[in-house]
Amino acid sequence: MPTPIYIIEEQKLRRNLTLIAGVAAKADIEVILAFKAFALWKTFPIFREYIRSTTASSLAEARLAYEAFGAPAHTYSPAYTDEEFDAIVACSSHLTFNSLSQYERFHERAAGVSLGLRVNPEYSEVETLLYNPCAPGTRFGVTADKLPEQLPEDIRGFHCHCHCESGAEVFERTLGHIEEKFSRWFPQLEWINFGGGHLMTRKDYDVDLLIRLMQGFHERYPWLKVILEPGSAFAWQTGPLVSHVVDIVEDKGIRTAILDVSFTCHMPDCLEMPYFPEVRGAEHGASGYRLGGNSCLSGDFMEYWQFDHELQVGEEVIFEDMIHYTTVKTNMFNGVRHPSIGMLHEDGKLEILREFDYSDYKNRMD
Repeated sequence: MPTPIYIIEEQKLRRNLTLIAGVAAKADIEVILAFKAFALWKTFPIFREYIRSTTASSLAEARLAYEAFGAPAHTYSPAYTDEEFDAIVACSSHLTFNSLSQYERFHERAAGVSLGLRVNPEYSEVETLLYNPCAPGTRFGVTADKLPEQLPEDIRGFHCHCHCESGAEVFERTLGHIEEKFSRWFPQLEWINFGGGHLMTRKDYDVDLLIRLMQGFHERYPWLKVILEPGSAFAWQTGPLVSHVVDIVEDKGIRTAILDVSFTCHMPDCLEMPYFPEVRGAEHGASGYRLGGNSCLSGDFMEYWQFDHELQVGEEVIFEDMIHYTTVKTNMFNGVRHPSIGMLHEDGKLEILREFDYSDYKNRMD
């Protein structure tokens, strides 16, 4: 097995897909895959057994939807550009504008696509500002006071994103704000997209509450098609990142196990959010080992993990739940060796989906 390596486990992926497909059927909604959290296209044949569509935020993602997933994308971007817009339209079934000015600039070039506006309910319970799309001064969406009473005739839907790995009870409270702010425009619409962040595959997520919320919404607005586009929920807890200890250093009484992976390159959310990943066979605590990455960034480490033994060079260190977001946010800073990507199939066989080498790093600079 090439290491380091991300390993996605087919059995766990199908478990999540089965749950999501069940929710979609019971709630009479469409749940689509957001590429910003998961875009391993070699797994798309599995996804196509359970869902029909995906959501894109760029031309590259829209092309991936159209060419690799085999269906046009539900596309939203904070700002479309002249040189890319026509190509995005060609790959999209739905296209959402972030502002009225972007709508005015581009809508006539989007014939045949169902158009929407992103709206901002000015309410979100996401505490980390880096991930809060409704924070004061946000660049996302149109507030209710800026919308005309009569929407442009070619606007068919609203898009509203307020969550980040949130529970159904958060959605219940958010939904109240969305309806209070925007329900007077609902009779003019055909669909509403409640965005991502609905972590319905987490063990403590109240799936039944989500279904009841959507059933009640349909009773109030039976003409509106409802779309959810979670990312994390699809790949939640579907596989680890396997690394190895390459050295152990000590300074001022602090021991650091240097690994053959990097937090800034391969697990950036750990530093950005930040959050502490789960490490197999270890507990997060006030002392123990720092785990250090192999890049030149001074802060490429996290602290502390306690193991039940002294770590040794060559020993595996396994980071759990490293498929969603992590695999799409990796980078090649420092030319650090990029982890391979593998799939552990239900029959126990490991298929290597991709290995990386010098040419991948060099070609990024061409």
